[in-house]
Amino acid sequence: MDLAFTPEEQAFREDIRAWVKDNLPADIAHKVHNALRLSRDDMQRWAKILGKKGWLGHGWPQAFGGPGWNAVQKHLFEEECALAGAPRVVPFGPVMVAPVIMAFGNKAQQERFLPGIASGEVWWSQGYSEPGSGSDLASVKCRAERQGDTYIVNGQKTWTTLGQYGEWIFCLVRTSTEGKPQTGISFLLIDMTSPGVSVRPIRLLDGECEVNEVWFDNVEVPAENLIGEENKGWTYAKHLLSHERTNIADVNRAKRELERLKRIAKTEGMWDSTVDGLSAGRFRDQIALLEVDVVALEMLVLRVLSAEKSGKQSLDIAGLLKIRGSEIQQRYAELMMLAAGPFALPFIEEAMEAGWQGNFPGGEVANAPLASTYFNMRKTTIYGGSNEVQRNIVAQTVLG
Repeated sequence: MDLAFTPEEQAFREDIRAWVKDNLPADIAHKVHNALRLSRDDMQRWAKILGKKGWLGHGWPQAFGGPGWNAVQKHLFEEECALAGAPRVVPFGPVMVAPVIMAFGNKAQQERFLPGIASGEVWWSQGYSEPGSGSDLASVKCRAERQGDTYIVNGQKTWTTLGQYGEWIFCLVRTSTEGKPQTGISFLLIDMTSPGVSVRPIRLLDGECEVNEVWFDNVEVPAENLIGEENKGWTYAKHLLSHERTNIADVNRAKRELERLKRIAKTEGMWDSTVDGLSAGRFRDQIALLEVDVVALEMLVLRVLSAEKSGKQSLDIAGLLKIRGSEIQQRYAELMMLAAGPFALPFIEEAMEAGWQGNFPGGEVANAPLASTYFNMRKTTIYGGSNEVQRNIVAQTVLG
């Protein structure tokens, strides 16, 4: 196993770094580095910049219009984007549904849907979770009944991230109640402008409406929007979830936020201080422990890349990456809160956007959304398959 990058890979990194520097809008980078709220326009503006270059689908093979990069190149691209302050690519289109359409969709579906995803023009949402179906996706109840060339969809999805912006949504729907629950699920693509689709934002503790309820009331969906075969959606869903859980780990964002944590700790005079309740002495010792975990996660990611690069069987550790990555995200959010103390608490949206925290001692702009970030990060160990369930899966894989 060779974890060192080759001269060619280092040159590739430099090319990516230079391009991102020249093309990433400064106002967006400022928001990302200081965890300020990104608007729909911010996220889609960057997506379209990448799409114009042909890099929004940076993990796509050339056969489908992607750059055809290998695993190491994809990793270096994601790292340079994250460190430069680029927003995370909204994954539902290019990272999640696109690979499913490539692997299981027919040619007509590929020609119809992939160009809009690759360009960043079409915003996709994910319709998996329901009020009673989170980690246990096999229990989905949202129903799709076939009537000639149309499916009639009724039911509800919830926790739909950024669903208020969605133009299309890929859904797991129940098309049969016979046999095991997994065998009666289908994978359907639904136009969110269809009559009968309604989106109801859920206001969270941080004041944002990041997630939504999506309701389907006798929504007519052309049967040609069915991916693959009816009642085979569980297979397609598992294919997609492996991409989602690896994406959640996001070691590159963790490296960027680690630097932000150091910046906050030094600014607030906490670098050499002690904090009640922490088991180790100086605050920076806690940062060092976190940095060790971030490096360990990166080594795990590089092991996977090394296996893919050498042509060996890639390590199937999506669940493990999700566990460690989500725990690290919660830890750096908590340490930022501790470093900023009372200046971390306010998260009034209008005040933060007005830059009020820069007007008095200790009021660094980097502190503005820390409470919001902390509350939001509590979800990371639950979504994409709760960490308790992922530990069971990892244990079964290792122990049999």
